Amino acid sequence: MAEVQVRAARKTGVIASLRQPKVAVMLMLGFSSGLPFFLTGNTLGYWMRDEGTALTAIGFLSWVGLAYSLKFLWAPFIDRLDAPGFGRLGRRRGWMIVSQLLITTGLLAISATGLKAGLAPLGILALIVAFSSSTQDIVVDAWRIEAANDSDELGLLSAAYQLGYRLAVLVSEALILIAANHLGWRISYAAMAALMAVGLCASLVAVEPLRARKVFESKAETAPLWSARGFFDAVIGPFTEFFRVYGWLALLMLAMISFYQLPEYMMGPMANPFYHDLGLSKDAVGAVRASVGLAATLLGIAAGGFSALRFGYIKTLIAGVILKILVIANFATMAYAGPDVRVFGAVIFADNFGIGFAGVALVTYMSSLTSLGYTATQYALLSSAYTYVGKFAKGFSGVMVERLAAGRTLLEGYALFFIGAGLLGIPALILCLLLARTTKSRAAPSASSTPVS
Repeated sequence: MAEVQVRAARKTGVIASLRQPKVAVMLMLGFSSGLPFFLTGNTLGYWMRDEGTALTAIGFLSWVGLAYSLKFLWAPFIDRLDAPGFGRLGRRRGWMIVSQLLITTGLLAISATGLKAGLAPLGILALIVAFSSSTQDIVVDAWRIEAANDSDELGLLSAAYQLGYRLAVLVSEALILIAANHLGWRISYAAMAALMAVGLCASLVAVEPLRARKVFESKAETAPLWSARGFFDAVIGPFTEFFRVYGWLALLMLAMISFYQLPEYMMGPMANPFYHDLGLSKDAVGAVRASVGLAATLLGIAAGGFSALRFGYIKTLIAGVILKILVIANFATMAYAGPDVRVFGAVIFADNFGIGFAGVALVTYMSSLTSLGYTATQYALLSSAYTYVGKFAKGFSGVMVERLAAGRTLLEGYALFFIGAGLLGIPALILCLLLARTTKSRAAPSASSTPVS
């Protein structure tokens, strides 16, 4: 009876927290995090394909996204240093604003130059945006974890983040196509730069997490960053603490996370070129993504959040990776159905539902593994881990499509590629099952390490 009352009280607290300003702030910061991601990846590939750029070059240029895989290298300094010029706003808020201003500047530069200057300048500007965006992710993820008062609220903020992120993806991957078709790519990219104001407003009204600030002040007093002890604690401490808490199981966790997003990353650079070569108009692609895609995303996020609360992180991760395998391989059906908007809508619905579900599962699970005082660096390590394999492998996606199309039609090459990309989720599924079996007799990770327990 007491347990039921405790659960009821926790649920009442979560419902009440929906009305808190930080949930709205988290939604806006999630939007700001998601907006630049495809503007240097899939959407940029659509623009390049429109200009006649080869698939091989599009695939290789996607390597600018490796900045997201390496962000753990500078995350320790983000954890321990104030942002230049904005330190008085707080460590998290200051770095948010600096990174958002850099993203805005980079997108405006891409809008101004376009592809006329060549692929090399475009690649440099895209790299600047990707670097700044990954820095923003470091701080937003840290704020999300540190601002939560308990594990239920952490799940709520994670869901709000995912919702904002996916809304930004719909804008930067769907609505931008409609705008580009009528206004041109340059104006569309300038509009995306203007939308970064959403993140800037959120950063200005956000409240600096008090618990984290106390830990930072304590660390600064006992071991300043530029002392040998402080430097070791900032750079090495987050990793040694993570492995101290989880032992050898940490390696299994990192391996699973590394392969979890591989199918999605692999197919990403070729999705928009595929729509182009299939004969779908930008208006049709944008309209379906913004309507059917939005509905599916909301349902997927809600289902993922419910599953994580009802069945736990591990079971939700397993269901998520199975969905990911199926929905990505399902893209092959369009290669044989042709530019049928009904088939396209069904494929997009399944894809957005599966990706939304799996995204909530992974973000909530990784958030539960961090320790207060090392939040930014440890989460950067975890979120970088799921990009290591995928970000590198996707650079060869264009080469793979062209090789698979040898002796076949281009659309048949695409079909084989998407099936193969989906099957790349099998290693993650095996690792999830192994992790479930290994942790079955152990306490849940959040019981010993979550910063909000």
